[in-house]
Amino acid sequence: MSAESALTDGALTRVGFLEPSRSKGLLEQVPDWSPEALVGPLSKVADPDGAALGLVRLYEALDAGDRQEVGELLAQDGDRADRLLHLLGASSALTDWLVRRPEQWREVADATIGDEATLREAVSNEVSDSTGPEAVDLLRIAYKRQLLKIAAVDLCGNSVELLPQVSQALADLAGAALQTALDIASREHDDSDRCRLTVIAMGKCGARELNYISDVDVVFVAEPADGADEDEALSVATKLAIDLMRICSTSTGEGSLWEVDAALRPEGKQGPLVRTVASHRRYYERWAKTWEFQALLKARPVAGDMELGAEYLDAIQPMIWQAAHRENFVEDVQAMRRRVEQHVPAGEAARQIKLGPGGLRDIEFSMQLLQLVHGRTDERLRLRSTLAAIDALANRGYIGRTDAAKLDQAYRTLRAMEHRIQVSKMRRTHLMPTSETDRRRIGRGLGFRSDADTEIESLWRKQSREVRHLHESIFYRPLLSAVARLSDDDARLSPQSAADRLNALGYRDAKGAMRHLEALTGGVTRRAAIQRTLMPVMLQWFAEEPDPDLGLLTFRKISEALGTSPWYLRMLRDEGSAAETLARVLATSRFVSGLLERAPSAAALVGDKDALVPLSSEAIITAMKAAASRQEDDEKAVVGLRSTRRTELIRIAIADLSGDLDTDAVENALSDLTAATLHVTLGIAIRAVEREAGERLSTRVAIIGMGRLGGRECGYASDADVLFVHDPAEGADPKTAEKQAETVVGFVRKHLSSAGPDPALGVDADLRPEGKAGPLVRTLESYAAYYERWSEGWEAQALLRASPVAGDPDVGRRFIEIIDPLRYPEGGIDDKAVRQIRTLKARMEAERIPRGGDLKRHFKLGHGGLSDVEWTVQMLQLQHAAAYPDLRHPGTMTPLKALAEHGLIDDEAASMLRQSWTLASRLRNASVLWRGRAVDGLPSNMTDANGIARVMGWPVGSGNQLSERYRRAARKARGVVEEVFYGEKERLGRDPNPTR
Repeated sequence: MSAESALTDGALTRVGFLEPSRSKGLLEQVPDWSPEALVGPLSKVADPDGAALGLVRLYEALDAGDRQEVGELLAQDGDRADRLLHLLGASSALTDWLVRRPEQWREVADATIGDEATLREAVSNEVSDSTGPEAVDLLRIAYKRQLLKIAAVDLCGNSVELLPQVSQALADLAGAALQTALDIASREHDDSDRCRLTVIAMGKCGARELNYISDVDVVFVAEPADGADEDEALSVATKLAIDLMRICSTSTGEGSLWEVDAALRPEGKQGPLVRTVASHRRYYERWAKTWEFQALLKARPVAGDMELGAEYLDAIQPMIWQAAHRENFVEDVQAMRRRVEQHVPAGEAARQIKLGPGGLRDIEFSMQLLQLVHGRTDERLRLRSTLAAIDALANRGYIGRTDAAKLDQAYRTLRAMEHRIQVSKMRRTHLMPTSETDRRRIGRGLGFRSDADTEIESLWRKQSREVRHLHESIFYRPLLSAVARLSDDDARLSPQSAADRLNALGYRDAKGAMRHLEALTGGVTRRAAIQRTLMPVMLQWFAEEPDPDLGLLTFRKISEALGTSPWYLRMLRDEGSAAETLARVLATSRFVSGLLERAPSAAALVGDKDALVPLSSEAIITAMKAAASRQEDDEKAVVGLRSTRRTELIRIAIADLSGDLDTDAVENALSDLTAATLHVTLGIAIRAVEREAGERLSTRVAIIGMGRLGGRECGYASDADVLFVHDPAEGADPKTAEKQAETVVGFVRKHLSSAGPDPALGVDADLRPEGKAGPLVRTLESYAAYYERWSEGWEAQALLRASPVAGDPDVGRRFIEIIDPLRYPEGGIDDKAVRQIRTLKARMEAERIPRGGDLKRHFKLGHGGLSDVEWTVQMLQLQHAAAYPDLRHPGTMTPLKALAEHGLIDDEAASMLRQSWTLASRLRNASVLWRGRAVDGLPSNMTDANGIARVMGWPVGSGNQLSERYRRAARKARGVVEEVFYGEKERLGRDPNPTR
């Protein structure tokens, strides 16, 4: 751009001036500073128009010699000129100060940020030995001289990267001012040597992360000097403290510094301004609230007697790191954050950078809570600075590295925004401006050029959303409350404390458990560090369940299998109740433990509550087809879908153990899973046969669910009771069709029933016509002919539960049309058929119970068990379903409800049957979950009884109630069966022997 065109309105607008005409006129007022050459440097500052005005004001305030030097400086367009221009373009308040003290322009141009000792010396030397109003004014001049330097470096550089250095310097400068103010006060009191007084900085000043303009929170501590008594010392110290506060906050001709706020002292504003160390200790031991210990995290001596400050910290800090032991500590801290948020004025909430949702307080509270909970046993977390705490928590494995990086960046960015907002007019505010111009200045100050006002708003919103998400996931971790409840020894998990604790918690093999612990937590890897955080709490969770040894062993196996998977330990540490859910499941269920050992990646299910909702049949089929489609080989395709079935079994079982599913939901989910498995396997089988034959199948195949599958009442150990039916295509060769159907069915049975890494699914077709002696698969016509001529009464009863579950839907529908007249006979079954059913049931009771079995303990065949209830309902269906269509249901509980509604069984009897059947179903499922295999009856030992009771959600140690509760329910149900099914004449409630 040529010199002649640099000062046109268009040129100025293009480089960022909002008021080009006005700024052009201002720059023309400093002709000896080469106005045209200034346009380029001014275009880089936050507010070019404001900087142009500031230059004119500074030009007018300077003498001739300084004007020439500044002109030469600006002509060089180097770092020194940039510091001056950026300060003028970012802060009208600091510009006012520089115009008031124009000789300080050199200090701005040559600015560096001094260390704490340099700042203290500079402020003290400038005030020297002066007293009274002169000293107060000199303190302000000295303070603002150093503040200009800090701001010049900050505003000219990358404020986000410089944030820690700038905040630390501002805190150190505040400390220097407090020390000098105390020195001034001491010179004004002849008896100041009668006390030892220390000033403890709190909050951001204590943490060395102060803002440009903020109250400085302090606590005053005093002790008598040699020869003085306590009352006298406290009186003198109180006068000194009052004067210090006045010296800093009073407004004079040179302005003020900031308010000194002592409200964080014991008892707040109602308590004495100054206390001794012992008085502080007594208060914190007896009366302090949780939030006061949180505030003490930042305590740091900054002025006065530093030895006394150290004594104060020695007395107070042990209590800080024991605060997490307080009852409801974590919940109190969480509630305090919510109260802070709720007290934000409604009109400010949407613009709050500090206190609102996703603001700085979210980060600070989250880190402080983690520090207080874990810092009891990990001294490397005992830090004051928020950024230092984020770094330490990440390095020690308490938060993820990615989360830590996001929190660090967000904290720096939000604080840099806050600084830019405050420094503009040197006003205490934490609100994102509503003015577009103000937002533009902030955005340009942080590096945006195009659409700076909208870009800074977008960045703020993005950071706030991210902070809020991280805050909610970290601050409300269930793990925190659990860790807080542990003793220090338990939380520290030293070898000796761990061994003692394992024995005390009831681990059967404490030595083996110690080996698992050493394997999990030994070493210096990040995995080991995270495990050291998890294990103290998980040991407790394991021990609260029936088999802690199994839980710990399986957890070790899963952890080792997933050792290189970054999501696993992060999920357990960060995701809601994932760690607790996994611990309780592993220590409660051999069934789930065994499945997870073979499929450790399925542990991811515990990290998402929504993932523990059983999938629909359609979703399962889609997932199985996707797994199968990734394999070219048909056998491997079945292995893929069986792997999907395993994952779904884990999902259902964990949801069941977590109490999220009732009996109906478990049975429906397992039935859908079995049906989907059969359907997709059947499809693979058809594809395999077609590939082998080189042509399409000449028949359509359907699978009819029977028994618990047909009734949608599957349990964890249920086989798939089925009938296979096929329907040859028109013109197809019957023998070819039959052979193809048999091959398809054989493929399904073989590949689902075979042993493998995934649970087998037994496919049982014994309920087919002629039983094991009959053909495995028949045509529709063959079924129709058989049922018309040869079927026995038990087959009609078995067909009550028939329902198509897989394969061709039209074939399944036509099969149902064939069997409906048989299972729902017009007018119901006759008395002869009833007697046959009763005789068959009685013979089954006598013959099918295993030798030595107890009829009172067997879930299925025992008195009042599943078979009793089902046969009673089915006999009534055979008698009445033709007349009452709502009895035509393949399940057990739905027809039972309809029978009661129609008065075919009284409500009390139906309730007894329902309770016994439901309890037996739950016990069977719980027994499988506990023992990992099918179980037929009540447990014979208390270990199993306690485990099964715990699976059912009963209190720990309630296994002794298991047998009595089931036998009582079964006894009542058996009374109903004897009356309704076997036709006894006694009416319910008139049994002469109700305890039989």
